[in-house]
Amino acid sequence: MAIQGNAKTDLGKLVAEHWSHAVCPQKQERWNRRLRMKVMLWRGSLRCSMLLKRTVDVIGSAGALLVFFPVLAVVAVLIKFEDGGPIFFRQNRVGKDGKIFKMFKIRSMHMNAEARKLQLSRHNQHVRSATFKMKNDPRITRLGRWIRQYSVDEIPQFWNVLKGDMTLVGPRPAVPGEVIEYRARELRRLVVKPGITGLWQIGGRGDIDFEGQVRLDLEYIRSEGFWANLRILLLTVPAVLLGRGAY
Repeated sequence: MAIQGNAKTDLGKLVAEHWSHAVCPQKQERWNRRLRMKVMLWRGSLRCSMLLKRTVDVIGSAGALLVFFPVLAVVAVLIKFEDGGPIFFRQNRVGKDGKIFKMFKIRSMHMNAEARKLQLSRHNQHVRSATFKMKNDPRITRLGRWIRQYSVDEIPQFWNVLKGDMTLVGPRPAVPGEVIEYRARELRRLVVKPGITGLWQIGGRGDIDFEGQVRLDLEYIRSEGFWANLRILLLTVPAVLLGRGAY
């Protein structure tokens, strides 16, 4: 059966017609049953994988909040002693499929930090304006430099994981102003839940530019799995203790 170069022929219909002539109805039905079975198995394995990840998230985040509660209590007292301001900082972040949620952090900056960000934009060490990173950021408090170096400010995000807004491992959640600047390729970061840690958190953190962060996040999304997540969680411990790229 030839397809004329100028003919607007429906290729799908041609394939279906060829299939119906080439294969007997009994064999077609057997192949269709096998296909339906494979689809059911694939969907079942996907649900099991999602359930396993959620179970690990709940157990891990609940355990972390219990373990780190004494640290939170001490840091809360020190923050109040330093400037008397609020202990926690809530900020809108973009989650899976573009859903906006409130992310929690321990406040590590002066209370007018957001207002001063525009004034400091020319000092942004990331070439792309989608993210802002600056060493020796004057908005950070003295205590804030320590809690950021060792990621103590991230501890409240275990509550976001427990709520289901975030996961333990995944791309970091961006602020809406950053997502507005995303190109099509970069929007692919939003197809999974954002996480507390990921490939670029264990590979250099703030020292990795925006393009490198996107590349590593997309690499994670392609290879996501239980053992890959476990490896990242284990490597997060030395990355946090060394404090490289945290500012």
